[in-house]
Amino acid sequence: MPRRHFLQQFGMGLGTIALGDMLNPVSANAASADAVLQTLHHAPKAQRVIYLFQSGAPSQMDLFDYKPLLNEKHGEQLPDSVRGQQRLTGMSGNQSSLPLVGSPFKFAQHGESGLWMSDLLPHTSKVADELCVIHSMYTEAINHGPGVTHMQTGSQFPGRPSIGGWLSYGLGSENADLPAFIVMTTRDKKGQPLVSRYWGNGFLPARHQGVQFRSGGDPVLYLQNPAGISSDTRQGMLRALNRLHEIEKQETLDPQIDTRIAQYEMAFRMQTSIPEATDLSSEPEHIFELYGEQAREPGTFAANCLQARRLAERGVRFIQLYHPGWDHHGGLPGGLRTQCQETDQASAALITDLKQRGLLDDTLVIWGGEFGRTNYCQGKLTANSFGRDHHPRCFSLWMAGGGVKGGMSYGQTDPYCYNIVEKPVHVHDFHATLLHLLGIDHERLTYRYQGRAFRLTDVHGHVVEEILA
Repeated sequence: MPRRHFLQQFGMGLGTIALGDMLNPVSANAASADAVLQTLHHAPKAQRVIYLFQSGAPSQMDLFDYKPLLNEKHGEQLPDSVRGQQRLTGMSGNQSSLPLVGSPFKFAQHGESGLWMSDLLPHTSKVADELCVIHSMYTEAINHGPGVTHMQTGSQFPGRPSIGGWLSYGLGSENADLPAFIVMTTRDKKGQPLVSRYWGNGFLPARHQGVQFRSGGDPVLYLQNPAGISSDTRQGMLRALNRLHEIEKQETLDPQIDTRIAQYEMAFRMQTSIPEATDLSSEPEHIFELYGEQAREPGTFAANCLQARRLAERGVRFIQLYHPGWDHHGGLPGGLRTQCQETDQASAALITDLKQRGLLDDTLVIWGGEFGRTNYCQGKLTANSFGRDHHPRCFSLWMAGGGVKGGMSYGQTDPYCYNIVEKPVHVHDFHATLLHLLGIDHERLTYRYQGRAFRLTDVHGHVVEEILA
C-alpha cells in the first residue's frame, strides 16, 4: 500500500476513536445518519431553525428599543460623554454636528409581558408573548459586508462556513429527499448585495452549502431532466456514474468524490420532493389571509415565510430568508414603513402558523440584521425626514420558539440607545446559544483545517442561559 494511502486510512481510524472519546455524550439523542455528531451533547430543545435575516440593519430605536429621552433631546448634539472614543463610519464621521433624533413612531406595550414595540409592527405586537427580544446585541463590524459575514459565519473575514453549513455538517438532515440547508431571498429588492458566501460551506465539504431556492417555475435550476430523458434513464446513469466514482475513490482516496456522489443522488431525489414542497396551491384560503396577499406572489417575503413553514414541516434543518432594504442612511421614516409593511404580517404569521401546527416548540425562529443604527442623524435633519448611520455597539434581535423564553426582554441599552448597560450579547454568544438549543456544545463541534480546529464561535462565545426556557 502506498505510504499516502496508509496514512490516510490509519488517520481516519484514529479519528473515529478520538471522535467517540471527545463527544462522550451526556444524553442518547441521535442525529441523522449523515451527521458527524451521531449523538448530541445534551437534550435539544429545537430540531430546526428559520432565520429571517433583515439585511441592511433595522433601526432598533424605531422598532423595539423605546427611548423617550431621544424625543426629549431631539435636535441636540450627541454628548461626548455618551460617545466616548467610539469610531464613526466615513459616512458621518466628517459631519460638523451629530444631532440626536427621536423616533417619529409611537410606542406601546403589548401582551401580558408588556414588550415595547412601535406602531410599525401591528402584527408582530400580537405575538409579543412568544418573543424573546434581545436589546443588547453587539458586534465589532461597522460595514455591511463584514457585518453580515460575521452574523452568518462567526468571522468578519470571508471563507468560513455559515451557520447552516455547520448544522448540516453536525446534525445532517431530517429528510433524505431535501437539503439540510435552504436559502431564499426576497425578489426584486434593492439594497446591499447578497453574495453566496453568506450561505457557503467554507472549508466544509461542498454538500453542506446552502441550496438557494428561486422564485418562479424552477426553484432549483437544472433540476428537471432534459427533453427525451426519462426518470429511469437518469437513475441508470447515476448508478453507472456512482460505480465509476467508487473506482476512482479506491484509487485516489479523494474525499470530494463522496460529496459528488451525495450531490448527484440528492439532485435525483429532489426531482420529486422539490415540486411537492414548493407547490403552494394546496394551501387553504385562511393561510393566505394569515400571511397576507403578498404570499400569493412567488419571491415575496410573505411567500418565502409560507414556504419556510412548509420546509420546516418536511424536516429541513436550517432555512435562511434574506430580506434586503433596511439600510436607511436617508429617508428613514418612509423607508422603514415600507420595510415593515413587507415583513411585519408574514413574520407574525409564521409564528402563529408554526404554533397552531405544534411546530413552534421545536422550531427556533430568529429575526434581525447585522448591526444597529445611530441615535443621531446622518446628513441633514429636516422636519419630515432623516437618516441613521451604522451602529455596531448595540442592536435588537428577537427569537421565538425552539426552547427560548417567550414574552421576555433581555439586556438593556442606555437612555440614548448608544451603549449597552446590562447583559451584553456578542455575536459569538448568539451563535453559542443557537447551537446549545439544538443540542450542541459549541466548543465541541469542530472541523480541522490548515492545521487547526475551527468552530462557528472560533475561540469565544458563552451560552445566554437566562433566555432558555
